Amino acid sequence: MSGSARTGEVWTAFATIENERDAQTLADAMERMEPAPVGVGCFEIDEDGDLWEVGGYFGERPNPVLLALLEAAFGARPFVVSNVPPEDWVSKVRRELRPVAAGRFVLHGGHDPGDAPPSAIRLRIEAAMAFGTGHHGTTRGCLLAMDRLARRGLVPRRVLDLGTGTGALGMGAALLWKCRVIATDIDAVAVMTARENGRANGTGSRMRTVEAGRATGPEVMRDAPYDLVFANILAAPLKRLAPQIAAATVSGSAVVLSGLLHRQAPGVERVFAGWGMIAEERIRLGEWTTLSLRRTRKGPLT
Repeated sequence: MSGSARTGEVWTAFATIENERDAQTLADAMERMEPAPVGVGCFEIDEDGDLWEVGGYFGERPNPVLLALLEAAFGARPFVVSNVPPEDWVSKVRRELRPVAAGRFVLHGGHDPGDAPPSAIRLRIEAAMAFGTGHHGTTRGCLLAMDRLARRGLVPRRVLDLGTGTGALGMGAALLWKCRVIATDIDAVAVMTARENGRANGTGSRMRTVEAGRATGPEVMRDAPYDLVFANILAAPLKRLAPQIAAATVSGSAVVLSGLLHRQAPGVERVFAGWGMIAEERIRLGEWTTLSLRRTRKGPLT
């Protein structure tokens, strides 16, 4: 860090870019900048236009020449650079996060365990740089779907949690059914966070966390087929994952999808139906839909 940097200083640099592949490549390039960012993210902000936001957090002002070179090299719109006022954001988030109930599950931070019946399955999740504290309608929808599947008699032996984030869904499955869980994410920070949360929640060796972007990679397929798959991601990548999830499951497997705005759910549902996964339940929370599907046959429609 240069001598001009102030202790605790935080800078952000965000740009928008079309095309997911270019966005991911730009994010990878940002990670190699000097000064190096402390974190880089890549998020879809307009599915219809395939528009993505790529941003980084820095401990000192990012090099404007390097940012301009990245804009030119990848065709991104100009970076917006900001100096963030100093604040202990983790403490702030902790103050604002309260325990959340989802069926038999209760998600909470160590700062506020809340009240829950003895039969509840507690998931302790601290504020961290990973998605899935349970306060978002998508995570809560998946936990509700899991609870309802269990009440209908599902007892899976192997569970796959794609895009695990904090690991909430994988941990919930491991604690509920004492089954083997593979939790994956494309983000190394999320994988580390999920692994640490798993240890803190006593999942033991039942939950294995791996960095992976495909449901058909060797580190995932060696435990296939899965009786239950969670994919709480976004509509566009879910559609691309449909054949991979089909390859990782068998007839009778359950599949729970979320990260879907209400208007996006029918399109995702049609794609998965084409691969033999039929919706059994739709859970709507706020602006989000969670789909609970059942695998009914092999292969795509012909």
